[in-house]
This record gives sequence, C-alpha cells and structure tokens, in this order.
Amino acid sequence: MLNPVWLQTFNTAAGATSFTEAGRELGLTQSTVSDHIRRLEESLGRRLFVRDTHSLALTADGESLLVHARLILQAHARAEAQFSAPRLRGRVRFGTSDDLAMGPLPDMLAAFRSQHPEVELEITIGLTSDLYASLDQGKLDLLVGKRRSGESRGHSMFATSMQWLTRPDTLVDLAEPLPLILLPEPSITRAATLQALGKSGHHWRIVCTSGSHAGCMAAARGGLGLAALPQHLASRDLVPPLNHAALPALPDVEYVALTARRLSRPADTLYQILMASRLSRN
Repeated sequence: MLNPVWLQTFNTAAGATSFTEAGRELGLTQSTVSDHIRRLEESLGRRLFVRDTHSLALTADGESLLVHARLILQAHARAEAQFSAPRLRGRVRFGTSDDLAMGPLPDMLAAFRSQHPEVELEITIGLTSDLYASLDQGKLDLLVGKRRSGESRGHSMFATSMQWLTRPDTLVDLAEPLPLILLPEPSITRAATLQALGKSGHHWRIVCTSGSHAGCMAAARGGLGLAALPQHLASRDLVPPLNHAALPALPDVEYVALTARRLSRPADTLYQILMASRLSRN
C-alpha cells in the first residue's frame, strides 16, 4: 500500500511550493508527481494536500503521514546500503582475556558476525601479557585486554572496578592472613591486588593460582578463598564477603584495544565496531 516511490515523491512535495518544483527536484514531470500523490491518497483513503494554483500545504493527515514516510524511507535506504555493499571476506585473528569473554564481549562479536557472516573469526583467549606478545609476534590482528597503570599503549575502551569476590555468606577472618586466589605472574590484576594489599598493611597467603579467570572463579565459588576480580564477573554465587568494607580497597582496571600495524579490512571493521560499541561507553 505504501509504495516507497510514492512516499519519496510525497516527501519531496511536502517540502516544495508546488508539484512542478517537486518534479524538478526528482527529475519527474509535474503530471507524474500529481499521479504519485493521487495514487497514494487513493490507497490510504485520505487527502494529503490542500492545493490551489498558488500554494501547496499538507492536511492534518498529510502531516501525520510525513513522519511515517521519513522513517520508512530511512529504513529503506539503510537496507539498500547494507545489501548493495560488497560482502566482507577474510579472517580476523582476535585476542581477548577470558574475563571479557565471560562478560560483555560476546554481544559485540555477535553483532560483527551478523553483519559480516563470511569473515572467519579466530579467537585466542589468554592472559593480557601473553596476548601482547602474540600481537608483537604477528600472531594476532587485534586484541582487547587490560592496561597497567601508567602505560600508554593501546586505545582506551573503558575502566571497571575490581571487587573481592567469594561464595555467598562468607565472613573473612581478618585476624588471619587473607586467603588469596590469584592469576599467575605477570597478571595485571594480580599485581594490582598485591600492590593494594601492600599499601594497606594486610597480611595474605596465596591458597590457589589459576591460569584463567574461570579457574579463579571456580575456586572462589568452592570456598577456597578470596578472588579480586573485575566487577562484571560478580554473580548470584560469587559475591563480596559480608565484611568486604573492612578489606582494602581495590583499584580500577582499564581495558584497551590494540591493533597490528597494518590491518586488513575485516580486522579494521571489527575494531571500529568494538570502539563504537557499549564496551567503549561503559
């Protein structure tokens, strides 16, 4: 019923002083413009213009239709742009830390995949320090990971606070050294945690070391001790201890994107999607 050609004619005529002027803008004759408007009015059963030999004005129904017409034409233009653009093909070697993979990152990768289904994603999950090394060795095109305080490398995306997390209803015995669950060296969160403890004067002992955030989370849920983790990893079964206010404050961690010196079109496209996503607005 709402032919987009008629809607385009209607949209142009709504901003013109006459059908003749609208025709000049569209490259149509005045009679063709009149025919499009007439057929649109007949299909809707509504009069859209009040017109005489000297003026052209929208009726109330015409003003209402103009709002919808512009939305329809915008959607039509976006659809045409998407399906007329050349399809992106290739491979992207992407690295990320597992705390992001378990948090907000999957939605961003899904958005990329839906827009560019013919691009192969090769995902490497590991400690940020290992990912940096892989990027420098030419094994990755792009990575998202943490940045140490004071470093400038990478494009800042967002920062999030770290939290002490353990199984629900845990009360930490502050008279004893704090039982820590940590990532191995040279983990950025490990260094930040130990630095915060050193400044606070608290004593600690390392009860578990895991090479992944997932392993640290499992140990914390099992009641082995305290894990200092980014807050987006908190859940119903992994929460701050009851007396968390008595524990030393933990710093924020900053997440950045790093790219190879030369990016392929697929890798640059993923980078642009990530930088425009809610990851970079958190």
